[in-house]
Amino acid sequence: MVHAGVTDQAARRSQRRFIGLMLAAPFLFASAAVVLVTARLGADVTVATIFAIFGLSWFTALLVAATGRLMPAAGVALGAGAVGLAGLVAAGGGLASPLVILALALSAEAFWIGNSRRAAGIGLAAALAALVLQFALAPLLPVEAPTAWHWLFPVAWGLTWLPRVRGLGRSLADDDATPEATRLEDIIDAVVLRLAQNGEVLEASAQSRGLLKLAPELLSGNGLFDRIHLADRVAYLSSLADMREGAALRSVEMRVRLPRGEAGDGASNHQPFRLDLMRAGDGFVALLRSNEEMQDLKHALAGARESAAGADVAKGRFLAAVSHELRTPLNAIIGFSDMLLNEIFGGFKDPRQKEYVELVRDSGHHLLAVVTSILDVSRIESGAYSAQPEPFRFVDAVEMCQSMMHMQAEAKNIRLTTQIAADSGEINADRRAVQQILINLTSNAVKFTPDGGAVSIGSRRIGSRLHFWVSDTGIGIAEADLCNLGKPFMQIQNDYTRRFEGTGLGLSLVKGLVSLHEGTMSVESAPGEGTKVTISLPVDGPKGNAPKSTVLPLTQPRNEKEAGLGSLRKTA
Repeated sequence: MVHAGVTDQAARRSQRRFIGLMLAAPFLFASAAVVLVTARLGADVTVATIFAIFGLSWFTALLVAATGRLMPAAGVALGAGAVGLAGLVAAGGGLASPLVILALALSAEAFWIGNSRRAAGIGLAAALAALVLQFALAPLLPVEAPTAWHWLFPVAWGLTWLPRVRGLGRSLADDDATPEATRLEDIIDAVVLRLAQNGEVLEASAQSRGLLKLAPELLSGNGLFDRIHLADRVAYLSSLADMREGAALRSVEMRVRLPRGEAGDGASNHQPFRLDLMRAGDGFVALLRSNEEMQDLKHALAGARESAAGADVAKGRFLAAVSHELRTPLNAIIGFSDMLLNEIFGGFKDPRQKEYVELVRDSGHHLLAVVTSILDVSRIESGAYSAQPEPFRFVDAVEMCQSMMHMQAEAKNIRLTTQIAADSGEINADRRAVQQILINLTSNAVKFTPDGGAVSIGSRRIGSRLHFWVSDTGIGIAEADLCNLGKPFMQIQNDYTRRFEGTGLGLSLVKGLVSLHEGTMSVESAPGEGTKVTISLPVDGPKGNAPKSTVLPLTQPRNEKEAGLGSLRKTA
C-alpha cells in the first residue's frame, strides 16, 4: 500500500510500518475503550466510539498510502493516541492501573516507525503529556477501580512485539550495509531487470517506482511486455531473439505505458525509453532508462529539416522571381544594342560609340546567360525541371557542341577533337539537357586550358549505359578542391583561375541535369596535368527512380560520395 512515488528504502519502511500500525491498532484501542468507557454509556455511544476509532485510524492509513506523505498524518495520529491513552488511564483508575504501562507504547511505536532516537523522544514526550492529561479527563469519565484483568491489554500489546523484533534487527543491519543493487541504481539511474530466456521479468529493481511510477512486482512476468507500445513490440521481441541466438548486447528504443496521470500533459501516456540487454548466466540483465533527450533531439532535427527545406524553397522562389524580372530589361538592352550596331537609324559619328555599344551587347548576352543558368538551377532544385526524353544520335549532340565551341577554341589555338566510338549509337534522353552538359563541360575545358592546348570529347557504350567525357590539358584541379566542384556560385580560387570570368554555375547545372537522368559524374584531375570529367547515362533513359526534387549542395559535404561526383581521384 506504500505510494509508488516513495523510492527511498528507509522512507518506504517507515510508511509501511505506520500503515500497518494504523490498520491493526484500532482492534486493541477499541476493545479497551468499549470495556472501560462506552459499556457504561449505552450501546449508541459504544457503536459510535468503535466506528470513530476504526474510521479515523484507517482513514489516516489510506491517506498516507495515497499521498506518500508521512509526517502530517503521523503527527495527528500521535496526538490522537496520546488523548486516547489519557482517557483509558483515567477510566482505568489513574496511575495505579496497569494500563499506565501502555504509555510505553507511544514511545516504542514511534521508534518502530521512525527508527531513530528523535522519534522515540517525541513518542516519550507524548506519553508524558497523556499521563498529565488523564488527571483532567478523570472527572469527565466513569472511573473504574484498578483490577487484575487490566493487565490483559498491556500483555496483548507486548505480544505484538514478538514477530516485530526480528524485523527491527534486520532493518538496523540494512542501515549499516547498503546493498550493491541500490548503489548501482543510484549511479546509473535506470531500472535493473532480470529476464528469463522467454523474456519474462523475473525481478525488477526498486528504481521502477521513481522512473516508471510502478511497483517492481507490476513488471514481473509479462507486466513489462504488456506495457510496451504495440508498434515497438516487434523490435523488443527481435532483440530477445538475437540474444537467445548468442548476441552479447542489444539495444532497443521503445515506448512504455505509464500509469494515468504520470505521463505529463500529453494525450498519450506512452513515454520513450531505451532498453539495453546483456547476457547473465541462463538469462539476461536489462537496463531500462529514460530516452526523452533523444526524443527531443529527433523532434528538433525534424524541425530543423523542415526549416531548411522551407528556406531552400524560399530561396529558389526568390531566385526565380529575380531572374524573370531581369530577363525582360536584358532582352530590351540586347535588342536595342543590335539595332544600334546595324546602324538602322544612322551611323556613328565616333568609332568609339560603336565599340561601347558592342560592349553593352556582349555584357547583356553574358548577363542573360547567367540569369538563364540561375533559372535552370532553381528549377532543378525545386523539382520543376522536367526532363523530356527522346531518342537521338549522340554524335549529333557532339557535332552541335563542336560547331558552337569551334571559334572559341580557335581564338586560343586549342585543338578541339572528338573520339566517338562507333557503338555510341542512340540514347534516350532529354536532347537539350545532354547538349547543355556537353557545352558546359567543353566551355570550361576551353576556358581553363592555356593557349596551344588540347580538348577532346569522347564516348563509348558499356552495357546499358553510355559513358562520355570531356578531357583537357589545362591547369587541373588540386585534390583538396575536388569536393567543391558542383556547388552553385563556387569557383576554385587561385591566382590563375581568377583571371577567368564565370559564376560557378556551369558544373552545378551539369550535376543537376545528370541527376535528373539517373546518371553519375566523376572527375579525374591533377594540377598542371589537365582534367577529365566523365558522365554515365542510361541508354534507355531514366526509369523514374530519381527523386523529383534534386537539391544541389550548398554546404561543404562530409565526403566525396555526398558531393554527388562519383569517384573523385587524383591522377599520377
